[in-house]
Amino acid sequence: MTRFPRALTAVALAAVTIAAPASADASPCPSVTVPGAERQVIACLDDLTTAGTLVTGHTDQSDWSGLNSAGAVNPSGVPGIQIDGYFPDTSTGNTNHGWNHDSQFVIRLPRQWNGGLVVAGSPGNRETYANDFTISDWALARGYAYAATDKGNTGVTFYRDGTRPGDAVAEWNHRVSQLAVAAKAVVRQRYGKPARTTIAAGQSNGGYLVRWQLENRPDLFDGGVDWEGVLWTADGPNLLTFLPRALRAYPAGDTAGMAAAGFSAETSFLWPFHYSYYWDLTQRVYREEFDPTYDGDLEAGTPFCASGTPACDTDYDYASRPAAVRQAVARIGLTGKIKRPLITVHGTLDTLLPIGVVSDAYAAMIGDRHRDRLFRYYRFEGGNHVDGLYPAYPDRIRPLLPCFRSAFTALESWLSTGTPPPPNATLPRPATGDLENTCALTA
Repeated sequence: MTRFPRALTAVALAAVTIAAPASADASPCPSVTVPGAERQVIACLDDLTTAGTLVTGHTDQSDWSGLNSAGAVNPSGVPGIQIDGYFPDTSTGNTNHGWNHDSQFVIRLPRQWNGGLVVAGSPGNRETYANDFTISDWALARGYAYAATDKGNTGVTFYRDGTRPGDAVAEWNHRVSQLAVAAKAVVRQRYGKPARTTIAAGQSNGGYLVRWQLENRPDLFDGGVDWEGVLWTADGPNLLTFLPRALRAYPAGDTAGMAAAGFSAETSFLWPFHYSYYWDLTQRVYREEFDPTYDGDLEAGTPFCASGTPACDTDYDYASRPAAVRQAVARIGLTGKIKRPLITVHGTLDTLLPIGVVSDAYAAMIGDRHRDRLFRYYRFEGGNHVDGLYPAYPDRIRPLLPCFRSAFTALESWLSTGTPPPPNATLPRPATGDLENTCALTA
């Protein structure tokens, strides 16, 4: 779900199939081909991390702005190959490189490879480079090859892609699977052997993609780390069951109504911000995706409608809508039947995806499916949906980026040695220490 207002991207790359090396002393880039790609651009870089790609133009900082706190420290100095490109698609929302073409991807291949591959989909409705600071830099420094996709449609009108309700979100899952297949082939070409381990990783909508892949494509992934993923279930909970309730309750000062929607009183200091910037826009665009007949006039970006206005989203009642709406959600819904190891991290102060009706609910679904042995769940007190708000509330919020990385490290051990991560836990916010760069999975 995560998205802050941002400018259009302005990364410029050569519109050729194979680009000249970006490093003055580098030999010509090895020839690799991304299976199924309609276009690809290859560059040899001295540094694949954002420290280098910000200089060479091989990332777009507006894609990932607001997702990390200012004090987060990242590794740098990872030489290797970057491949930018896109798969065939008919939608044109992604403006990166001036391509005006969706289904864009980036694949990064470090010179020193550890045998692993990390695959990610973008959070919110962001574009290809959205995970560059939070996931790519760190994974590359650990020796992983890395691949990410824009999910096949971007921006606040993503729901216009496709012909049936739910088509746009269904494409997200397809594009992650497509990229995983292609990236595995690229890894084999580049290093002469297949990836030993393939990990799905993502935040928000990207976390939903991790969950879906581990439920539906265990042939492609060995495990995953889900950072506060979105939960879609046909009968609820989902975004369309709790966000309209919050939009009604908050301006009325109805704290009981907020609690019923899943927003605990301890998150109340964050309600004004989320009411102004997140709740209405978010529920509007996903209601357009799954239930477009409810409102043919009000689209994302228009002002709030007053309660009582015909077809006002504030009055939206998912339970009373036609069965076709639940069928559209069911097409992309989660079941909890994971088939590969999954670690979920979520903050108790998440005020976009309330933990009780999102990750707590998903953990219960996994338990109902008797998949607990494949699951670890860490609830972090003070964690919010995005780390970018940490400077505004440094005494109340804790960044979750270091917690995601601790979870990733635990998954590595789980997959490589069979060492199980620490038990599920609700972990208190530390009173001291470097919260922007350290996080333990035990109290």
